[in-house]
Amino acid sequence: MTEQPMRISFHIGAHMTEGERLIKSLLRNRDALDHAGVCVPGPSRYRPVLRDVLNTLMGKPADPDTQDAVLETILEGASPDHLVLSNSSFISVPAMAVGEGQLYPRMYKAGWLRNIFPDHPVDFHMCVRDMTTFLPAIVSAAGDDVGYDRLMGGTDPRQLRWSVPVRQLLEACPDATLTLWCYEDMPLLWEELMRTMAGVGPDLHLTGRFDLTRHLMCDEGMPRLRAYLAAHPPKSRTIERRIIAAFLDKFADPDAIMAQPDLPDWNQDLLDDLTTIYEADLGDIARMERVRILSR
Repeated sequence: MTEQPMRISFHIGAHMTEGERLIKSLLRNRDALDHAGVCVPGPSRYRPVLRDVLNTLMGKPADPDTQDAVLETILEGASPDHLVLSNSSFISVPAMAVGEGQLYPRMYKAGWLRNIFPDHPVDFHMCVRDMTTFLPAIVSAAGDDVGYDRLMGGTDPRQLRWSVPVRQLLEACPDATLTLWCYEDMPLLWEELMRTMAGVGPDLHLTGRFDLTRHLMCDEGMPRLRAYLAAHPPKSRTIERRIIAAFLDKFADPDAIMAQPDLPDWNQDLLDDLTTIYEADLGDIARMERVRILSR
């Protein structure tokens, strides 16, 4: 169906890292992105069909007829240069985010995703999060019938490293790159995340740059932030991010912060250990080839 290779970007989570909000921000700009040759279809157009194809092929490269049929379903006759597909459960459901002593033991399925479109270049986008908040959030997402003990399966949380599934992804997709960012930085990176996933530069106007910031602030905060930025236009992206951070500190909405369940045997020493491990692990990831880390 497509005469020229089309770049395909997979946003694969992780779970509980504002993935749905991010794709909604991109969907707000669908018309502008269409004109720029970027297709961001609604999730209902591709999540069911990709799930079915994944389960059918189980990692085998799609033949040309299957590949074209999938793209025809997703694109509905359009011929973009770039296709963006997002699902935090492409790799696994939340209840299977921990297993075999590691995070996302099924990350080999990134290779399955890649092989649905063997004739097109593919890249991946992923957010990571400090275990101090990621594991409680995953416990909530996994449901009451799972719980912390069943989720962890006896794994010490200090064992968990994001670098393990990242390395698995790179091994499963040797011709793909990975763009990665930290959940903790997302309010300050939102516009850059939108542009990076869509593959568009600063000349294309995008709405929704404050979608996450607005969610995290009380009602009073967002108008004040916009007024301040209008009266004091920042001279650089760094300065703008400092301003946003200051307003988030002052006008944070406590109700926007999801209540986390109390986890058994968690104490401050463990929390400190997990954050130290997370920061060191990010350094290990930064040294990997084919990985780009977006940071504040």
